[in-house]
Amino acid sequence: YRLNDAMSNISCGISQQVSGVFMKSIGLLAYVLLYENFRLLDIPNTWWSYLLLFLGIDCLYYFFHRYCHEINIFWGTHVVHHQSEDYNLSVALRQSAFQSLISSVFYLPLAILGFDPIPFLLLNTLQTLYQFWIHTEAIRKMPSWFEFVFNTPSHHRVHHGRNPEYIDKNHGGTLILFDRIFGTFQEEKAPVVYGVTKPLSTWNPIWANFDYYKTLWQEFILVKGLGNKFRLLIEKPGWRPASIGGPLFPPAVDR
Repeated sequence: YRLNDAMSNISCGISQQVSGVFMKSIGLLAYVLLYENFRLLDIPNTWWSYLLLFLGIDCLYYFFHRYCHEINIFWGTHVVHHQSEDYNLSVALRQSAFQSLISSVFYLPLAILGFDPIPFLLLNTLQTLYQFWIHTEAIRKMPSWFEFVFNTPSHHRVHHGRNPEYIDKNHGGTLILFDRIFGTFQEEKAPVVYGVTKPLSTWNPIWANFDYYKTLWQEFILVKGLGNKFRLLIEKPGWRPASIGGPLFPPAVDR
């Protein structure tokens, strides 16, 4: 642990928790309203429904997480978590103050299907808590069967790497199965270089939430045409029309 990095990580976590009180409350309220008024089924609270609900939460988390890496405007709500160039438990606390605005929407189909809000809140919390412990270099590998099924420190180290072969891989939450199914799994092989390809040049936890959007706004102004401006927001980070030249974001490097 480096003191300046760890303090920046923890401070980002504090701001995320403070803003999350409001944003997550709105998301949970939307879930409850959909469940009470628009649910298609009355799913009982049994062990098998809890298992299905857990799988549903983890699957939807996978797609939320993946799209946060693949859609430019969503990446701005997630990049904070990847800015640290260290990898330890404090990095797990480094979260964007705005990410829950996006994540809450992805879980709403579970309310429409008919999964009770209380079990949803419980299992969603447990799914999040599991991910805290995989932010460590202290554990190299778990048993092979565990590595095949679950997200582990090894798998998640890959996810935090900016090595070209590691970028946008291993998006799973508790399980790694959805990465295997949808082709985004990458085993840890080469030493991981942590961080983002355009490093954050400050320890300021407030600015960490806005730095990416400042650059995105600069690109938005440079890009000509409404179609290209819209594409800039929904394409992968770093995309720009060929006529503009190279992106403001430099390509990934392995160093």
